[in-house]
Amino acid sequence: MPNPKNIVILISGSGSNMAAIAQAAQQQDWKNQFGASIAAVISNRPDAPGLRLAQALGIATQVLSHKDFDSREAFDAALMRLIDGYQPALVVLAGFMRILTPGFVGHYAGRLINIHPSLLPAFTGLNTHQRAIEAGCKQAGCTVHQVTAELDHGPILAQAAVPVLPDDTAETLAARVLVQEHLLYPLAVRGWLQTQA
Repeated sequence: MPNPKNIVILISGSGSNMAAIAQAAQQQDWKNQFGASIAAVISNRPDAPGLRLAQALGIATQVLSHKDFDSREAFDAALMRLIDGYQPALVVLAGFMRILTPGFVGHYAGRLINIHPSLLPAFTGLNTHQRAIEAGCKQAGCTVHQVTAELDHGPILAQAAVPVLPDDTAETLAARVLVQEHLLYPLAVRGWLQTQA
């Protein structure tokens, strides 16, 4: 199939959202449907458990430690070179715990997406579940959005909501939201691929 749509996924930790996307890609045969495949999983942490998960799924992995660079800009420039080696149609942030420079975000404008564990625009940044509970929210959830230079902003592609229960802790709420993340993120990536057909 001409012009394969390569997807590069960036992770820092367990890689559970990455695995959900990779499994959906395999089960739904994105290669034949959209000419799309997961070209690589890249982590800024050599010990990220998600790297082993990706390898078990037969996906190429790379490590680029941010600790090897003097500045955020230098790391992002090296990361761009690494990603661009795969000629990506889409770059997916799946628990990639780095704030990206405007230069990086601009380079991938329109083809860089992220999942955030809140119903944006509410609760950008960290500790989203605890903040939702403290604010008395009846619902929490997750959002897939295009990445722009402003943290956790950018056009919303998809959202999923869960109820906040009276006895919820940040941990129980996070676990319930994560189940939705694993459903929502593959759907959102698939939706993006459909728009590129």
